[in-house]
Amino acid sequence: MKVWLLTVLALAGGVQAQAQEETVSSSSSSTSMAELIRQGYEIKASTSSGSKLIVFLQKDKTAYACEFASLTRSRCGSIN
Repeated sequence: MKVWLLTVLALAGGVQAQAQEETVSSSSSSTSMAELIRQGYEIKASTSSGSKLIVFLQKDKTAYACEFASLTRSRCGSIN
């Protein structure tokens, strides 16, 4: 579990270090992981799906899932 947490933190740091945030559309709402973290969302869980990492963030009753294909390519969308 510690390895996953370190991986997620490294990914979050990499996303925040980008000069411009990448925002990818989703069916309901979309944003970047860096913006979600700035808004106070907390990382609750992560899992791998093939070569991709899925990170779940939550704040109050709102949740997002962010899919990382690489450090610089990700997409986040509301899951509720």
